[in-house]
Amino acid sequence: MNITKPKISKELIKIDKLIEEIEDNQLSNKKLNDTTLENLDIYDVEFENMKFTNCTINNSKIEKSTFTDVYFENCNLSNTTFENCIFNKCEFKNCKMTGCSLAESRLYHVSFIETNANYINLSMTDMENVLFESTGLRNSNFQENHLKNVYFEKADLTQAQIFKTSFKNIDLSNSIIEGIAISIDDIKGAIISQFQGIDLLYLIGVKIKM
Repeated sequence: MNITKPKISKELIKIDKLIEEIEDNQLSNKKLNDTTLENLDIYDVEFENMKFTNCTINNSKIEKSTFTDVYFENCNLSNTTFENCIFNKCEFKNCKMTGCSLAESRLYHVSFIETNANYINLSMTDMENVLFESTGLRNSNFQENHLKNVYFEKADLTQAQIFKTSFKNIDLSNSIIEGIAISIDDIKGAIISQFQGIDLLYLIGVKIKM
């Protein structure tokens, strides 16, 4: 597993607001703590070398923006849209991302750790060197994704919707895949445990008699 962590400066400038600090569509070398923001509308902004801690950003739209070396910890980002965005060397730790949309985005060297990302929309998102560790992905949506070096470590993919996304060579053996909706073509070549095979028998029309 070769995922580059965000490199965050120890000399960040603390700010109390977000949009007001953006200059020339850029915001860098800042930290935002213990702040609640709602109904933001941010477009085409470059965020670099930043840390968000204990922040709430709900019901907002952040589109066509770039996040480089950005760290989110203990943040609530529920129902916020990050569509057509680029995340490079970013980490979400112990965050709540329920109902977030990262559709049509690009993720490079991104980690989701101990995060609630149930109902997240990852449709048409390219992912390379991405880790989902101890993260909830219940009812998540993977559609037409290109996956390269994507890792699921004790993730919960219960009733996840997988469509036109190959999981070849992806290890799901220590994750929960109960009720996952996926085709034979997409699951072909994935690594699963012998017990998980029961969850996939529906693909060949087999029913288990108890």
